[in-house]
Amino acid sequence: MNKSSKFVGLDTHKDTIAVAVCEANRGKPRYYGEIPNTPQALEKLLRKLSPEGEVLSFCYEAGPCGYGIYRQLTASGHECEVVAPSLIPVKAGDRVKTDRRDSESLARLHRAGELTPVWVPGPEQEAIRDLTRAREDIKALERQAKQRLGAFLLRHGVSYDEGKSKWTNAYFRWLSGVKFEIQTQQIVFQEYTDSVKYLQSRVEGLEKEMEAALNDWSLAPVVRALMALRGCKLITAMTIMAELGDITRFDSPRQLMAYLGLVPGEYSSGNTTRRGGITKTGNGHVRRVLIESAWCYRFSARKTAHLQRRAAESSEEVQEIAWKAQKRLCRRYQHLLNRGKLKVQICTAVARELVGFIWAIACEVMNKKTPALN
Repeated sequence: MNKSSKFVGLDTHKDTIAVAVCEANRGKPRYYGEIPNTPQALEKLLRKLSPEGEVLSFCYEAGPCGYGIYRQLTASGHECEVVAPSLIPVKAGDRVKTDRRDSESLARLHRAGELTPVWVPGPEQEAIRDLTRAREDIKALERQAKQRLGAFLLRHGVSYDEGKSKWTNAYFRWLSGVKFEIQTQQIVFQEYTDSVKYLQSRVEGLEKEMEAALNDWSLAPVVRALMALRGCKLITAMTIMAELGDITRFDSPRQLMAYLGLVPGEYSSGNTTRRGGITKTGNGHVRRVLIESAWCYRFSARKTAHLQRRAAESSEEVQEIAWKAQKRLCRRYQHLLNRGKLKVQICTAVARELVGFIWAIACEVMNKKTPALN
């Protein structure tokens, strides 16, 4: 960054980009102006700010506009950082916010090294991430459709008494026999039922796409190794690796735990020490699947036939780490349960320790993998 002659702050929006420039090591930010958010306008900006080809250092906030600007700038030989918006320093008394001020602030803080960059995935990594998030979104719509259908049946006093589990083949056979006296209500019921079936088929289709995409993904060996862990099947393992990418960039498991927001928050001053719930910062997609996986450790440690079939695709070293994780986390769950902790708190603690074993497995596999990872 010290080699750059200028530091440029970009306040990006859907249609426009506000640009501010800081000279290296001196002077206040200079507002350049506003340009269209297009590759052509950005290329023209580069020619004006760097007429002799000197290296510029850009930064902009992570947001809905994605990483296209980052890739264009880095491909042109310049430096660029995508920064975390929640970690940008803000003056407590500053009550005026404009695009110009934001771009100037970004340029100034970027020159001072006060901004925290986020990890930018490669095109392949981003494609897998889009796939896993699409499956997650459709699954959420499926849950909503099921809730609406269940609420409709409850509102009209129709209950399922033939079995304990809903949304099975037997449950849908029972639904096909439900009839309402008023035709309008029968139509509404049928629409609710069809929407559930449609969304279920969409989820199944995306899961098949995930299985197909795994075969050509550079991180497939790590995904298959993580599936040796209890409670970590294909969807969980692919979600973790799609969101985190190269886990070895974290120097320690503690660093990864903090990145995922699974460490306790703290507010201490002087002789007073206060610790609260987890920070819930960082990637919420991974945090969610980890806590879901943690529920599997409420049972005794055991190598089931299904788990052994999944683990057979990984090395002996990975299987040893996975078995060690299962023994430790199952004991941890029972220990905290006997101390009277709430189950949701126990699962959060187990998920936090599970991160350490995931980090160890990823390092074990990636250290043996020589090709570059996207």
